[in-house]
Amino acid sequence: MLKQKTLKGSFSLCGKGLHTGLSLTVTFNPAPENTGYKIQRIDMEGMPTIDAIAENVIDTQRGTVLGVGDVRVSTIEHGMAALYALGIDNCLIQVNGPEFPILDGSAKMYVDKISEVGLEEQNAPKDWYIIRKKIEVKDEKTGSCITILPDEEFSLTTMCSFESKFINSQFASLDKIDKFATEIAPARTFVFVRDIEPLLQANLIKGGDMDNAIVIYERQTTQERLDMLADMLGVEHRDATELGYIQHKPLVWENECTRHKLLDIIGDMALIGKPIKGRIIATRPGHTINNKFARQMRREIRKHEIQAPIYDPNEEPVMDNIRIRELLPHRYPMQLVDKVISLGATSIVGVKNVTANEPFFTGHFPQEPVMPGVLQIEAMAQCGGLLILNTLEEPERWSTYFMKIDGVKFRQKVVPGDTLLFKVDLLAPLRHGISSMRGYIFVGDHVVAEATFTAQIVKNK
Repeated sequence: MLKQKTLKGSFSLCGKGLHTGLSLTVTFNPAPENTGYKIQRIDMEGMPTIDAIAENVIDTQRGTVLGVGDVRVSTIEHGMAALYALGIDNCLIQVNGPEFPILDGSAKMYVDKISEVGLEEQNAPKDWYIIRKKIEVKDEKTGSCITILPDEEFSLTTMCSFESKFINSQFASLDKIDKFATEIAPARTFVFVRDIEPLLQANLIKGGDMDNAIVIYERQTTQERLDMLADMLGVEHRDATELGYIQHKPLVWENECTRHKLLDIIGDMALIGKPIKGRIIATRPGHTINNKFARQMRREIRKHEIQAPIYDPNEEPVMDNIRIRELLPHRYPMQLVDKVISLGATSIVGVKNVTANEPFFTGHFPQEPVMPGVLQIEAMAQCGGLLILNTLEEPERWSTYFMKIDGVKFRQKVVPGDTLLFKVDLLAPLRHGISSMRGYIFVGDHVVAEATFTAQIVKNK
């Protein structure tokens, strides 16, 4: 089982803000498990903190802007992408102004610093959200669309179309997230010369220059107008007849602009609040559609807060019925676990196929067979017993007994034909023969029952 991660230490990066032009410092700090990402404005009274989640995004016109009340932080997407892609689950980010510094316009400096300080594994398990079905968000006006499909890892494909002869249509892919540092992080943000004047008039990109963005000049204007824009940005004049890329550093890749779009998607997906296993296919993405998709994903996660384990009946079980009978003393009609399909140090997943021939259906109930709730909890506890007994020598000499059951909820009936999946996790290590566990029972994707229970392992006389 993968565990949550945070930074081993703190690091800071300094630079100017893209839109404000202010001299800014952003500091990334370790944070306790289950913290998620939080951003703190240390320049404001009381040093208020914002949760970096999709619902707190208040503007997406020229970057992702978080805001709660009077507290705002913008241009966060490059730093968030680096955290998410490098597997960091918990981080407190402190910034002394209204935006993160733009640095070189990419996520490379964040990645370099994270690699320098290193990561620290925490005790809590990594809380993946696994995509089980297609989810799609569209914008009919712009033609933007983001789709996510089931996949064993987190991967992305991005397709972009621009009104430009230099970058008309491009695509970029990231099949493995561990390639982010080399294939995506160095991709810089970009801007068309035709868009610079409106941005300046909107009091934006005060900190923009030829070192922190790819600048695309592909519609010829007058020399006077181009010189005026150069003076407003504080950069050198250039010949208005020479079209093309005019930044100081040449392109790293021919499709660098689309790779940067992919980078932005990862940064905006970080605001979902959980790492995802699925493949994103994005057509004409931008921060607006990215945020709509992230919000939709958060709604999906709330609907399926506890996800059912993946069950493939074609795979060989970790424990078959014979091994279960070696560990548990239960026999017909009280052996209620048929097989175990997953077993870790602190968790187990078991299966029970409920048939019409179960003996309890004779009296519960003759006209409407329903599996008794107490037997559902018993079956879940037997699964937990297998987790403990599997670690003992001579397990046949030990038995597991209930000491306490709490928080029991039954959400729907269990009837003949249902396949029950039991997922049981240890809440604390086994001490003095006593163990606490949390268990869930699923039918398909739905939780049908849950409970927290404490059991004692006793040696048979």
